[in-house]
Amino acid sequence: MESTAKAICILINHDTGYRGTVNFEEQDGKTKITGTFKNLPPGKHGIHIHEFGDLSNGCVSAGAHFNPFKKTHGGPADEERHVGDLGNVEADSEGNATFELVDHLVRLTGEHSVIGRSLVVHADEDDLGRGNFEDSKTTGHAGARIICGIIGVCKN
Repeated sequence: MESTAKAICILINHDTGYRGTVNFEEQDGKTKITGTFKNLPPGKHGIHIHEFGDLSNGCVSAGAHFNPFKKTHGGPADEERHVGDLGNVEADSEGNATFELVDHLVRLTGEHSVIGRSLVVHADEDDLGRGNFEDSKTTGHAGARIICGIIGVCKN
């Protein structure tokens, strides 16, 4: 059995009150990603790992989706997808949401680690690259970035 690596991302938008905590746990070649969110607008919101942990200009400076293998945008179960494509989180009528995914591309160790990168939740639903919009194959047409945080190492 491989050792376990863990990371955490705290997402806060002080202006809107949107907030979330996402935990990452890599073991045996897969990473379990679990999250809880509060005060989000009701509905589905795209959730992605972005290439930079730079939030100096808010979520805008996080760069594009983390895509070290130069793939087109897709859903988390798709073979053709960015490493950072995690699908959607769905907030209920109270703005609460939970998220859980076990992923084989997201890594906390090695050359393509997501540690130090950012996690971004978008205003709109991610179409998983299946929409007919100009940006479906690059961003999933998920809209503006409404909340973000930096993925950091946490104690095992």
